[in-house]
Amino acid sequence: MNMSNTEREKQKLVARIHRIRGQVDAIERSLTTEDDCAALLMLLANVRGGINSLMAEVLEDHIRLHMMSPEKDTLPTTELAEDLIELVRAYLK
Repeated sequence: MNMSNTEREKQKLVARIHRIRGQVDAIERSLTTEDDCAALLMLLANVRGGINSLMAEVLEDHIRLHMMSPEKDTLPTTELAEDLIELVRAYLK
């Protein structure tokens, strides 16, 4: 039996969360062992990159699955564009 694309995508997102959690744990260890600031900053940058990547993927899925759905085809293009701009602004602050 084949797994649906949606289920596969969910599993990929959960795997990303697990990687991010591991990176956050590494930050905590780094703080408690008083590691080098440069190493800590690299760990923080990795977490930020992981979160940004996860956010981008979830936003893309939301746009494809919910904003560009057939029932949205009745909305004017400018209204869809405004909805998209509002969404991006809300989540990328």
